Amino acid sequence: MGKLITIGEALIDFMPRETGAPLSDVSAFERAAGGAPANVAACAARLGARSMLITQLGEDAFGDFLIKTLRKAGVDVSAVRQAKEAGTGLAFVSLREDGEREFLFYRSPSADMLLEPEFISELWFKEGDILHFCSVALNSAPMRRSHWWAIEQARSKGMLVSFDVNLRFPLWPDAEELRKTVFDFLPGVSLLKASCEELLFLTGEGHDESVSLMLKKVPVLLVTYGNKGAALNMRDRCVFHPGYNTPAVDTTGAGDSFVGSILASLLETGTADLHALSDESIYSMLERAHAVASLVVAQKGAINSMPDPEQVRCFTTAHSSTT
Repeated sequence: MGKLITIGEALIDFMPRETGAPLSDVSAFERAAGGAPANVAACAARLGARSMLITQLGEDAFGDFLIKTLRKAGVDVSAVRQAKEAGTGLAFVSLREDGEREFLFYRSPSADMLLEPEFISELWFKEGDILHFCSVALNSAPMRRSHWWAIEQARSKGMLVSFDVNLRFPLWPDAEELRKTVFDFLPGVSLLKASCEELLFLTGEGHDESVSLMLKKVPVLLVTYGNKGAALNMRDRCVFHPGYNTPAVDTTGAGDSFVGSILASLLETGTADLHALSDESIYSMLERAHAVASLVVAQKGAINSMPDPEQVRCFTTAHSSTT
């Protein structure tokens, strides 16, 4: 079985100890490992897939903590570099009563933004592997170039390339630059994942028109609708699975765990070609991804909340009759 390679940021999420207060009023925070690519790698590893993360951390206590946490989750950290030039990225988070979040990032620059392509080995990329990335790390020149290099290596090996747009507007000087950057990276992407809201922002069109437009640019589009469900769209068919209406304590890592589960399922099938899978197989992949995400949002934090296969099986069994 191939492995999942994720590239991008790993950082410290400072989660609030209280819920329902705006970020300016939170009185205390607790440390948690985070960063979307790190979350995806950890989710896949917890589900039994091989995964590795390509990133750069500060040569500091936070960097040490992230490496320790990722290794404990089963992620291969041999491609995680620590550097003295900058510190590990930080994000302070507040939680609304419904589990939604407000972010304040400290990355000006953080060590991950300064990762140069020369530190990425072409030997890490092999046929049958999957490369996954997000948009957060694409606004910095060194890490942006590193993404182009990694995508080029992946495509040269015939690997599936997955892109979760994961829009974080506070990290960009303006929304239009973010939109343009996402479209710049679409060529060569095999699987694009976006929430319904992100999709509408990117296209400026209604839902059906947005899906049609994106399917002219990528072969597979995964759209999530929160706890209402998710749809995997291809040009000739669409497979939808309803979500689980479970209470959310913290939505941090929900989308990351969803796509991490999908990519782990793809590795288990042994094929990078989603078109070769039956509707039933895709439906099962979506079912597991919903279960994984539901378990993650039931706790605070991301990596520490990623479930193992037995937890997922128990959840699915208990909730299958209510789906």
